[in-house]
Amino acid sequence: MSFGPLEIGLILVIVLLVFGGKKLKSLGSDLGHAIKGFRATMGAEQSTNNAESPAQDSGESKPKSND
Repeated sequence: MSFGPLEIGLILVIVLLVFGGKKLKSLGSDLGHAIKGFRATMGAEQSTNNAESPAQDSGESKPKSND
């Protein structure tokens, strides 16, 4: 089942009538802040993982010599 432009427009009009303009604006703003916070958290976690990986790899990748 696919939605065409007419169906999507109708859904948007109904949502606008149910929630109103001010409520939709605040919901959009809250959603934007939540997404921004999620991305910041994921970016910080990825930076932490990248910082730890080279230290672990450098110790494991060196071949041991049997002198």
